Amino acid sequence: MVLSRESIKNGLVTDMLAEGERLGLIEAWTDEQRLVSRRDTLARRPDGPVWVFAYGSLIWNPAFHYEHSEHARLFGYHRAFCLWTPLGRGTPDNPGLILGLERGGSCHGMAYRLHEDKVEEELDVVWAREMPTGSYQPTWVKLRTADGPVNAITFVIRQDQPRYACKLPIEQVAQSIATAAGKLGTCQEYFANTHAALHKMNVPDRYLDRLFHEVRKIQAGSAA
Repeated sequence: MVLSRESIKNGLVTDMLAEGERLGLIEAWTDEQRLVSRRDTLARRPDGPVWVFAYGSLIWNPAFHYEHSEHARLFGYHRAFCLWTPLGRGTPDNPGLILGLERGGSCHGMAYRLHEDKVEEELDVVWAREMPTGSYQPTWVKLRTADGPVNAITFVIRQDQPRYACKLPIEQVAQSIATAAGKLGTCQEYFANTHAALHKMNVPDRYLDRLFHEVRKIQAGSAA
């Protein structure tokens, strides 16, 4: 399955989650829950344009329309593989891990400014992708960019939900990344694309660099 704007709007994520809910793997949010969450977030909107901050797969596959993008840095949060996924990038027997924002430190990523007259439409796509189960808390943050500070929406991990992976040893994270795969592809592909995108932006991440070497060691051992 390819995660794109068109596939999201056509219900790919919804259909996948419906299967997961039937199997008792997740509790999917309804369209109404996502609508309420999105409207509550916009009700807290600061002055100025709406930006979305990408720290993971949204960097290399945003799947929504925007009018401008800039490299950005967020202070007060760092990226971590902290959310188990038994569907998209894993299975119930071998769940994968995907990224979330944890408190503390800082994080480089990409900021996307939305067209003002397309805010609702494009955030609907973002919410369908990022908030299918309510695992994140949509949060307004202030980003530092080359052109000055901007206010953006990003998605912070909720630590009070059952798929939260709290401070896992890096070896365990690497094992999941190296071996897990699901309906949206492998964890290794998700990780490699994010790692490569940050290097292309010339903002390497020491955490991801360490994981890269750990994953390579596991893969080399499997091939031996």
